[in-house]
Amino acid sequence: MTGVPSGAPKKSLKRAKRESRAEHVPEKKKACWGILTSQGSWADCSPLHEAASQGRLLALHTLLAQGYHTNIVTIDHVTPLHEACLSGHVACVRALINAGANVNAATIDGATPLYNCCTSGSVGCIELLLQHGALTHMPLTYFPSALHEACKRGNSQCVESLLSHGADPDYKVSHLGSPLYMSCLHSQTTCSEILLHRGASVNVGREGDSPLHAAVRQDSVGQVSLLLDYGADVNIRDTNNQRPVELAFPGGKLHQLLMTFEVSPRSLCQLCRIQIRTIIGRSRLKLLPNLPLPPTLTNFLDYA
Repeated sequence: MTGVPSGAPKKSLKRAKRESRAEHVPEKKKACWGILTSQGSWADCSPLHEAASQGRLLALHTLLAQGYHTNIVTIDHVTPLHEACLSGHVACVRALINAGANVNAATIDGATPLYNCCTSGSVGCIELLLQHGALTHMPLTYFPSALHEACKRGNSQCVESLLSHGADPDYKVSHLGSPLYMSCLHSQTTCSEILLHRGASVNVGREGDSPLHAAVRQDSVGQVSLLLDYGADVNIRDTNNQRPVELAFPGGKLHQLLMTFEVSPRSLCQLCRIQIRTIIGRSRLKLLPNLPLPPTLTNFLDYA
């Protein structure tokens, strides 16, 4: 570990006690420490990491003044900023950034402070990071995606914040698929609605699997209705050559919904709305209110 001041004790009694009880941390607590439990390994965490994690702002300032480096890392490359973001401590995040913390630091698992914010659901921390140069998407596509993490956990305000700062709603990670697919896979209807409203492609999923396939497997009537409203293709086939209706429980509510939809094609109004939004393009959807149209028509196009 680097960045420890020369006069600092090698290991305080308090830290030794903390390490001795690390083995007894509940699994639920470990699970919230980041992408892997490696972020929960406190064996080589510094006092700065501990202060950031616990939100002890005064202790944080004191340690920085004593010479602890703001970007000090553990063996897994976890920084104090990672810990502050994972616990949602806005004041500590601000203090670390002001002290020169790297907002795009990545752990050995590829988790960034922004990713950890989406794990904790802290919009305040997200805004701070983005204002100071945090990347919504990392250059290496196999790194964990903050947007996918927010969609998985249903942190809709985090999704809104990331999209408002330019995150791509169709950003794909090879093993996860699109953010919309992730939200459908975890039955996060509010996140799906935000993504679709922002222009996410309704049929882009993971490999041959569409978001509609994922929503049907979760037996989520709300998700399926939403996807159909935004133009989901009911005839698309997954890697097993199955259509969404073939995955629904026979005779169930979802199966009946899909069967009814197949024999009752979309109305002309729905088709026009989908086509107009496609022509306008994702990047210009926010300009819909500026079109010289009656408010009723504008609201219809905007799904308001």
